[in-house]
Amino acid sequence: MPMPVDLALYQPDIAQNTGTLIRLGACIAVSVHVIHPTGFIFSAKTLRRAGLDYLDQAVVVEHTGFTAFDEWRRAAGRRLVLLTTKASQSAYAADYRGDDIIMVGRESAGVPDAVAEICDLRVRIPMRENLRSINVALAATLIVGEAKRQTDGFADLK
Repeated sequence: MPMPVDLALYQPDIAQNTGTLIRLGACIAVSVHVIHPTGFIFSAKTLRRAGLDYLDQAVVVEHTGFTAFDEWRRAAGRRLVLLTTKASQSAYAADYRGDDIIMVGRESAGVPDAVAEICDLRVRIPMRENLRSINVALAATLIVGEAKRQTDGFADLK
């Protein structure tokens, strides 16, 4: 059975975005990896507003930091795809694989350059000029959906 696409949140700043993405993960069968530290107290209480009653339906994997996450994903043989405004390649020109983990950065700062360099692929969402970025939860939703579409990740969902 092919490996499903996963989502990783690098040190998220905003509980509402994290809760929204955990809810997305529950609904479309995507595991969500939360790479600590977070910019908020990471608890069901802080995530409840955006996550609603979907939090118990989601697969959430917490990692103590990026090093621990990166060691885990390398041991698991997973490709790391960074969604970043600094990439030159369009996210819609990329070929996604079932072993991909789509990672988004902090809402306030993205990821450090050293983390970006470790990623196997860096992609961006094409946007109008002079606009900075799309909300991280919306951006992740667009690209996780594209990756699942390309890898037949919706086949088991109704």
